Amino acid sequence: MKMDTIKMKKELQARLEAPHRTFTYDREKEVLRIENTDTKKGINITLPGIVAKWQEQKEKAIDEVVYYVNEALGVMGTKTEGKGKEKNIFPVIRSTSFPMESSEGTAFITDEHTAETRIYYALDLGNTYRLIDEEFSAQEGWSKEHIKETALFNVRSLPVKMKSDNVAGNEFYFLNTNDGYDASRILNASFLEGMSEKMEGEMTLAVPHQDVLIIGDIRNETGYDILAQMTMSFFAAGTVPITALSFLYENGELDPIFILGKNRKK
Repeated sequence: MKMDTIKMKKELQARLEAPHRTFTYDREKEVLRIENTDTKKGINITLPGIVAKWQEQKEKAIDEVVYYVNEALGVMGTKTEGKGKEKNIFPVIRSTSFPMESSEGTAFITDEHTAETRIYYALDLGNTYRLIDEEFSAQEGWSKEHIKETALFNVRSLPVKMKSDNVAGNEFYFLNTNDGYDASRILNASFLEGMSEKMEGEMTLAVPHQDVLIIGDIRNETGYDILAQMTMSFFAAGTVPITALSFLYENGELDPIFILGKNRKK
């Protein structure tokens, strides 16, 4: 069967149909919105990314989206208590195009990261999480600095087991635990510093979507082309895409890499 956005829309609507839910579809943007009619809260799903993921994973791609939507809708509109749960605060990386405020108009707690990415903060709820906004932080009596320090401390406790692959003489490392915070490991400074000491060539970082961190040991010019293709592929397949650009890592700093064929500009 050939999958396209219209078929994916119908499949997701069939799987997510439930009392007190409505569906709206933006044909121009190819975005399906599922909303709880009781709470008036909902989730937008960008269909082309799910279709791209389906080409590789088939039913597993749909299962993941259905699970994510059901879990998230189950949490939305319910009162979340944060007291005593500081160990569950983590940073999450998002594209700079990601909304700066909740659907209710309350600003999220954020920090600048790169020209392509921004740091948000989340309270992990087990099977899903909620982004921390100013209203929730005030409710819990958490200052922005406390949230930031706690999140950066907690991200260092996450495992950093990676798989590696050598392509055309370049070594690539993949961190993909699917715990929701794979891209967040880019904020673990001591981990990155340790990886930099293993590099034979130039060290690159990529966070194409929420559930992967790619570290490249680029030893020849071909490596940059491979990195660009790899990052774009992951970006297209991600449930929560971040950026198709990669970054050069040097002395703790991240600089975007622009790749045009064999020519690159740092």
